[in-house]
Amino acid sequence: MDGNAVPGETLYVALHFQPVSEEWHGYWRNPGDAGYGMALDWNLPDGWAAGEPLYPVPERLLIGDLMNHVYEGDYAVLVPVTVPGTAASANAGRIGLRARWLACTDQICVPEQAMLSAIVSIGVGGDTDARFAEWQAAIPPLLDSEAQYDTRRGKGGETLRLAIPLPANVSLADPHVYVATPDLVQYSATQNFARNDDLLIVEIPASGSTDEAVIIEGILAFEDGRGVRFIAKPGIVPTGGTPLSIGNDAAPNLGLLFLAALAGGLILNFMPCVFPILSLKALSLARAGGSQSEARKEGIAYTAGVVLACMALGGLMLALRAAGEQVGWAFQLQEPWVVVCLTILAAVITANLAGLFELPSISITRRGEPASAFATGLLAAVAATPCTGPFMAAALGAALLLPVGAALLLFAALGLGLALPFLLIGLVPALRRMLPKPGSWMDRFRKLLAIPMGLTALALIWLVSRLGGQTFALIVLLTLAGILGALLIVGRLQQHGKMAWSAFGLIAAPFLVFAVFALPASFNDVANAADRSLLSPLTYSAADLAQAQASGQPVFLWFTADWCVTCKVNESVAIERDATKAAFEDAGVIAMRGDWTQRDSEITAFLTEQGVAGIPLYIWYPGDGSKLILPQVLTPESLV
Repeated sequence: MDGNAVPGETLYVALHFQPVSEEWHGYWRNPGDAGYGMALDWNLPDGWAAGEPLYPVPERLLIGDLMNHVYEGDYAVLVPVTVPGTAASANAGRIGLRARWLACTDQICVPEQAMLSAIVSIGVGGDTDARFAEWQAAIPPLLDSEAQYDTRRGKGGETLRLAIPLPANVSLADPHVYVATPDLVQYSATQNFARNDDLLIVEIPASGSTDEAVIIEGILAFEDGRGVRFIAKPGIVPTGGTPLSIGNDAAPNLGLLFLAALAGGLILNFMPCVFPILSLKALSLARAGGSQSEARKEGIAYTAGVVLACMALGGLMLALRAAGEQVGWAFQLQEPWVVVCLTILAAVITANLAGLFELPSISITRRGEPASAFATGLLAAVAATPCTGPFMAAALGAALLLPVGAALLLFAALGLGLALPFLLIGLVPALRRMLPKPGSWMDRFRKLLAIPMGLTALALIWLVSRLGGQTFALIVLLTLAGILGALLIVGRLQQHGKMAWSAFGLIAAPFLVFAVFALPASFNDVANAADRSLLSPLTYSAADLAQAQASGQPVFLWFTADWCVTCKVNESVAIERDATKAAFEDAGVIAMRGDWTQRDSEITAFLTEQGVAGIPLYIWYPGDGSKLILPQVLTPESLV
């Protein structure tokens, strides 16, 4: 106790817990997924009242998929006891207590109980235990201002959102919110943090519906056992803000990130996932043999298209994240309806390259028209989004943590890097003179390049089947057959100088109307099972990853998607190999795979924690508690 009991004031009683050995731990007031909190039955003099126990900041203990809130080592719980003003100073007060608590190791739990009593002197003065100051310092202070909360229902379920008043200059590292109300949140789920001026916005997946009248208490913990207590009532929680990177609240170097995004976009020109659009770029290179004025206009127009598309996609991603959606780079390829549109577009471009028809207004083969180059740039950026390359991952990951203006600047830098080779060719005559002169070979080359574009369309059809099911894909194929048949008629009419597009409407309209009604009815929203793997990987979840790491064995974790060409190339080159399987078996490696083909909020949250916004991502956990992020382009020797 902190001295004698003074009438009309509060006396603090300390319950000091000392484990018999280091493997034992106790529990916070809300123990988490398992265990139970301390129960106190008081026997106090008349008029005396015991308040809610005050706990120090707990620690997180993850065993399997269960998250517990525990204390390792000795700790003290302080209980405020109100002494009435009528307490006679000439008397002593006897307080009695029956305490029940749980003590556990990772293997066993033992319920404990004790009957405690003490004689408390009434009056000013008295001796205070020398350890009391240390115990009081360990109790997190209560914020002066109340927090607010609301709930939001999304595709992944209900989310509890907290707005905790915290000055913007308070440094945070490894923040975590411990919610005192039982069964309100998913304890082992990833918590997302963002700053909004002097508010800290916290989003935690809820375990069920939240009573809007409940008052939520909890602790916001920082690193090194520090934290603050808060009380939250229903209110308005702002959206947006600057997301925090877990474990790192340092301000990024925007100049270096700009250069990283620029380099990432430049390297993206050579990534396998960009190969389908090389046909469009190659034609742009060939057309650059015209006048300097034409080349300059086309180079600038192409660059404008690429940059605008990258900024638009990045801005949309940021807007969706601000609205509570867990999305990352290439999120549009996780949406079946977007992929259907891209499939139709790829098929139409293939038909155009093959010479089946001409579309003068946006023809990608038409010379000297900036509008055509601009459209090519738009398509190039959209087709390049499925994967990330070296340097690009860090820049896009940082874009999720920066203010909107700075984030859009990084997306613009990415687009500039992607368009840079063609911009230089358009602006530098010496580079243009190195290109072959335009001629009849361009028409033959155009038709040859219809092959990779057609393969792209076939790959997208396969992706459609993975996202929506085989019946869904068959209806898309039937719709494509009608559109291509209509375009073939258009091309024949164009060759004879006749009106063509009215015929296209008459032929294609029935197929499009059929698709509008048949596609929604045939869509199968059940996620496809991941492809079989030589490594027999576990399916990623945060709980399973923690359990695998706790085993002490090495863990190889990779994230892939059916729409990520780089991922599939890496798998064929380095992962799905007998040599890799044999090496993993010899070393006792646990393989784990996350399939991001369809939207998965848990995977998106994990990628954000790692400071990346897209895939591929390969992580090696040696088994000693450390981790190593591997390059995004693997070689046959990378894993053996």
